[in-house]
Amino acid sequence: MISDRHAWSRPELETVAPGVHRLPLPLPSDALRAVNVYVLSPADGADLTLVDGGWAIDASRDVLRRLLGELGAEPGDVRRFLVTHVHRDHYSQAVALRREHGGRVALGAGEAESLEVVRTRDEGLNAQVVGLDRAGAPELAAAVRAWLAEAEPPPSEDFADPDEWLTDGQALHAGGRRLIARETPGHTRGHLVFVDETAADATMLYAGDHVLPHITPSIGFEPAARPGALIRYLASLAALRAEPDRLLLPAHGPVAPSVHARVDELLAHHDKRLDEIAAAVDEGRTTAAEIAAALRWTRRELRLEDMEVFNRMLAVLETDAHLEVLATQDRVRRTAEPDPDGADGPDVFRNTPG
Repeated sequence: MISDRHAWSRPELETVAPGVHRLPLPLPSDALRAVNVYVLSPADGADLTLVDGGWAIDASRDVLRRLLGELGAEPGDVRRFLVTHVHRDHYSQAVALRREHGGRVALGAGEAESLEVVRTRDEGLNAQVVGLDRAGAPELAAAVRAWLAEAEPPPSEDFADPDEWLTDGQALHAGGRRLIARETPGHTRGHLVFVDETAADATMLYAGDHVLPHITPSIGFEPAARPGALIRYLASLAALRAEPDRLLLPAHGPVAPSVHARVDELLAHHDKRLDEIAAAVDEGRTTAAEIAAALRWTRRELRLEDMEVFNRMLAVLETDAHLEVLATQDRVRRTAEPDPDGADGPDVFRNTPG
């Protein structure tokens, strides 16, 4: 029987507010279990808008069709998709439904480069593999290369460009509601959240993967990854915290009453992680891989070696992202040292003198 913590992922329609409905769509074989898409339905029931689209697979399409049916609608009634970011569980089904039924897809302008990489696969997850080598994890990098070689590439047609590139602060009228797009880089560079200002006394935030109620989002996991992802993420969390509090409508997990409360928890988590990583450097661990192996991961407090390849990759890269923040705070210093053969070695971290 499904635990209460995962009750949100049952494929059941939830009405969050008048004209706003949460539809959990399945993610088979994914620890996330489901992705929430939100249906914005005007009073006359015509021209629906979806915030996020789900993964373009039959299981997701079947649940979407059934749950829309409970609203007296069908996929062809969706005329607009507002997508928070380019990951397949958010973007690909929006594009697939556009091909079949029309409608318009909107995405943050910062996702353009990642979309191009996904389509061409010239680089794949090359940035992540290079990052693992730089982090002192060559065996893990080789394992990721092997995993990628066996993985089936996503259909390039499901990652076509959107009809509209959205920018920070852009006002949108969708499904009878007034939304404001906010750039919140970190999870991906072009990630957006949408502030629903329809009811002045009870605003809501469609948060995508930026603020999740049960887990800490991965940082910078994107085809066109660049340094500074955690720096950008912490800054965009702080920006949300400075705005009025709102109802949290996340992409994974249940609706929660306070964006501020969860942002505070996420900021505290990263502060604690920064301290743990700084302490590991104090103890003499010098590479991101060595430091990641000294930490515990997930709610289950797993060791790095007990995790599967994909999650080990995320853990090492997250450690490196925290080290980057510590370097900007002048708590550690980063140097690149050659190996015994004179080739480039991994990045090495030591205490800042004084």
